[in-house]
Amino acid sequence: MKIALLGTRGVPASYSGFETCVEQLGQRLAKRGHDVTVYCRTHHITHPGNEYLGMRLVKLPTIRNKYLDTLFHSLLSSIHALKEGYHVGLYFIAGNSPVTWIPRLIGTQTALNVDGLDWKRDKWNSLAKKYIRFAEWLAQFAPDLYLTDSPLVQAYYKDKTGTAPPYIVYGSDIEKLPPGETLSLYGLEANRYILFVGRLVPENNAHHLVEAFTKTDTDMKCVIVGDAPYAEAYQQELRELAKGDERIVFTGYVFGEGYRELGSNAYAYVATTGVGGTHPALIEAMAMGNCCIVNDTPVNLQTIDGHGLSYHGPDGADALAPVLNHVLNHPGEVQNFCEQATAHAAKVYSWERVTDQYEKLCYELARQPVPERLADVESKVCQTDAR
Repeated sequence: MKIALLGTRGVPASYSGFETCVEQLGQRLAKRGHDVTVYCRTHHITHPGNEYLGMRLVKLPTIRNKYLDTLFHSLLSSIHALKEGYHVGLYFIAGNSPVTWIPRLIGTQTALNVDGLDWKRDKWNSLAKKYIRFAEWLAQFAPDLYLTDSPLVQAYYKDKTGTAPPYIVYGSDIEKLPPGETLSLYGLEANRYILFVGRLVPENNAHHLVEAFTKTDTDMKCVIVGDAPYAEAYQQELRELAKGDERIVFTGYVFGEGYRELGSNAYAYVATTGVGGTHPALIEAMAMGNCCIVNDTPVNLQTIDGHGLSYHGPDGADALAPVLNHVLNHPGEVQNFCEQATAHAAKVYSWERVTDQYEKLCYELARQPVPERLADVESKVCQTDAR
């Protein structure tokens, strides 16, 4: 099949979970013989050439604006797709729903992964939140199919709209790396730091960890990995909270081998995120063998499925601090959770399994015979008649 992946910044992945999903999914679909095209934003993707890991790259400009960046680029991508004759167009991000009908004009079947409930994010003003809720509603009708990444978000849509989108989780396969140049760069020792990875925006609640860590009595370090455009004020607040505590290290963005090295050698991983669907960084932390501490949102608790610890998110640092102290003082329990997390991620969050599910979905959308090797893939995930 000819398959297009649209709506993200593109690949190589260097920003968020959706880009990672596109990279992992796209390269595997290409290896299985499909003709895969990824649409990329020129100001984000600097990879030379028009091919990456077997995927064709189409690089198009956009409007560099917090509110227009994604939708304008997806509009240009959708128009470009009209002359390409794709069998299936896979879109990501709920806000793109208003353009997902365009490739359907020439018979391309489209699907949209709406992720979590993006309108809950603090970074959006009231008008943007209204638009996102409208786009989520429109996702029922504009593409041929919409889906999400979590059974809990699926249940939300069923309750609010009466429709039950199928869900496909993210994958977690990631190569573990020994201590090396990245740890040396930031003055870190293996198994001697607490790790956070995510965009430094208010709804991801990194301040819970920074403030809680200042209340601990340990010579371990706390490593905050991430950045975010348009969130400079919040990042300054984080640095003010950490002021005077030299144990807290801000690295900015770290990708690729550096990211894997940090994730592979942490003592524990803290996921403070309060909104959204399944967080890819969390399941990757589990796959890399981390003891994970999560904000106790339903999605986070469903992700770890008892194979980690939690704190009550609304109470912020006051709730997280005692959990951190418990973890710091019970290394045997930490090791037990590390082993549980690794096994759970390998069983549930496999990119090969995820690719099977997306591939079957594409065959069904394109009304092509499903190969026998995909016959046993869960129908509850890949049903295309979810409406």
